[in-house]
Amino acid sequence: MAFASLTLTAIDCPDPYRLAEFYAAVLGGEVTNGPGEEGHWVELRLPDGQRLAFQRAPGLRAPDWPRADDNSQQLHLDLSVVDIDTAHERVLELGARPLDVDDDGGKRNFRVYADPAGHPFCLVRE
Repeated sequence: MAFASLTLTAIDCPDPYRLAEFYAAVLGGEVTNGPGEEGHWVELRLPDGQRLAFQRAPGLRAPDWPRADDNSQQLHLDLSVVDIDTAHERVLELGARPLDVDDDGGKRNFRVYADPAGHPFCLVRE
């Protein structure tokens, strides 16, 4: 039986506000400063009530996707989309970098990108 519930997912990054704004443009929601030193912790409150937090980590080295032997990705976000081609163009406009976008003519239901801080995330066709 569960004895805890997930409060939020925190993501290390060099510039918390910039990364929160990127995900707000992708997912919607409201960006707010978190507790403590201003700009050190920024939260994104999503329309469905979930929260993502972005914590300043000045020396962060982006993961070496898809390698797992050195500086692995550790986690990534899967983001469901209805129109993957439109979502692809939009995340690129917002500063994402393509990592693996060859979906074999639509046979594979996802594409992999890096957010502006270098964290991998996937757009997944609904």
